[in-house]
Amino acid sequence: MLGALGVVFGDIGTSPLYALRECFTHHPELGINHTNVMGILSLILWSLFLAISFKYMAIVMRADNKGEGGILSLMSLASSVVEKGSKRNFIITTLGLFGASLLYGDGIITPAISVLSAVEGLQVVFPGAENWVIPITCGILAALFIFQSQGTAKIGLFFGPLILLWFLVIGVLGSIHIIDNPEILKSINPIYAIEFFQANAGLGFLVLGSVVLVITGGEALYADMGHFGRRPIRLSWFYIALPGLVLNYFGQGALLLSSPESINNPFFLLAPEWAKLPLVILSTLATVIASQALISGVFSITRQAIQLGFCPRINIIHTSVREIGQIYIPFVNWTLFVGVIWLVLSFQSSSKLAAAYGIAVTGTMVITTVLAFYVAIKKWKWPTLPSMILFLALVIFDISFFAPNILKITHGGWVPLALGAAIYLLMTTWQKGRRILADALKAKSIPVGEFIKKIAIEKPHRVPGTAIYMSSDPWGVPIPLLHSLRHNKVLHDRIVFLTISTKESPYVAKAERVQLENIGQDIYRIVASFGFMETPKIKHILESSRAKGFNISLHDATFVLGRETILPSSMLGMALWREWLFAVMAKNAARPTAFFRIPPNSVIEVGIQIEI
Repeated sequence: MLGALGVVFGDIGTSPLYALRECFTHHPELGINHTNVMGILSLILWSLFLAISFKYMAIVMRADNKGEGGILSLMSLASSVVEKGSKRNFIITTLGLFGASLLYGDGIITPAISVLSAVEGLQVVFPGAENWVIPITCGILAALFIFQSQGTAKIGLFFGPLILLWFLVIGVLGSIHIIDNPEILKSINPIYAIEFFQANAGLGFLVLGSVVLVITGGEALYADMGHFGRRPIRLSWFYIALPGLVLNYFGQGALLLSSPESINNPFFLLAPEWAKLPLVILSTLATVIASQALISGVFSITRQAIQLGFCPRINIIHTSVREIGQIYIPFVNWTLFVGVIWLVLSFQSSSKLAAAYGIAVTGTMVITTVLAFYVAIKKWKWPTLPSMILFLALVIFDISFFAPNILKITHGGWVPLALGAAIYLLMTTWQKGRRILADALKAKSIPVGEFIKKIAIEKPHRVPGTAIYMSSDPWGVPIPLLHSLRHNKVLHDRIVFLTISTKESPYVAKAERVQLENIGQDIYRIVASFGFMETPKIKHILESSRAKGFNISLHDATFVLGRETILPSSMLGMALWREWLFAVMAKNAARPTAFFRIPPNSVIEVGIQIEI
């Protein structure tokens, strides 16, 4: 439970630093009066209750894919109940990929706005510290990203206690001001939210674009379910995180009722003078933890995308020998770092960054609700009509936050949208390009049965040793083998066709890892299956093969790999510019030697030119 608290609730837990403030400062025409404060506070509380406590905790977290959560896991769960290649499967995949793409936008904004808002607390303690905020923020973020290669195994032990301390502190600070103005507790009545809309009409609707900042960590709760399980996350939410957040928001509201000028930074002004600097330090630590959770989440999504065939192979480093989920992806890490620093230097303040925040998260929330509805009626067999009514209400709720955020596009909202669109383009280009490439390779191959008959008749010379030919399609003979036989006129004594496939489940049991088949003529087929949360390694495949009585030494075998050179052409497939994009992605993808941990001195690569 303590571990879940440290990793899962960092993002949503640091929202009080800026959420209530932005509801007023982003809309300066909104007066800080009794109706508006009570109304906005009521909106904040009921957003937490409905979006997090009800939608995510009670409904969405039921949609676990063998324990795993997150938008790609939900997409796999939804697509598992539809026919492959069908229109419905295409729609589900499109929604899932775009939702995942938007989370990359969240991944660069959350570290920037969280750490920046915490460091801005120095201006409350030291009024002349404005010029130091940006350099200190960039320094903290640089240290955070540099440290990623070391993993989080050691410092992760402190995440839980620190976030627990954070929720206790913000809850106590809020309680002090609630005692001064207990009337604020009445805002739990939703009638105040209704009166707020009546008093402010269209402006009240626009304020929802800032209210959504209180629930921006909701998707992280679902994405991290696989690490901790539903029960610890739910217990941490209802017993620690939610009470701390509610008390703090109540306290900020009470402070604004008695002191409207505190709107510049109501969170830090909750603290007495002697506690302001310690609170800035604690806030900075909490936001670093929140940022770490988002960075780790992006690493996890990237690995899932690679395994599911939506992203080229890139170097993945495991930072823990015990925890499979602790990984480091250098390319993604430094790309995020550049994006985060660019945001900090471009926007200069958390208030300006808040304008860019929200549209990515709310877009993903809408997609999650739609996919969860499909899982509910197809997988869980919920009654269709009641489910339609329930999920339609949830979609309307999500859209009420998404719609006002569309108006933020010109104020910075374009950043996560542009990044999401770019990631979506890359993912779909890679997916479609790999399919076209597979078809082209299949056209150059021959069925395995036909090949076996051919060598039984021709009896080519056999040389000692074992050759392992990696093939993405178990149907045909790998092209490198056909090339080798055509030019060298020899075969190894023992030949293995190795296909690595990814299942639409997070993990595959070791006993089910390998399927072994003796095709004939001392040729064998191994199909190794991995879950989308696993990283395939050759040594694990060979260990599973030995357990089934098929012994292959990693250092004695020769691995023969095809190195395809993609030649874009005007043939039917993709637009020519997308074919060039795919060719560039394929050229820069990690070689199988490095990705699957194959000893380089055991590898022979055969060059193949493929026109697509």
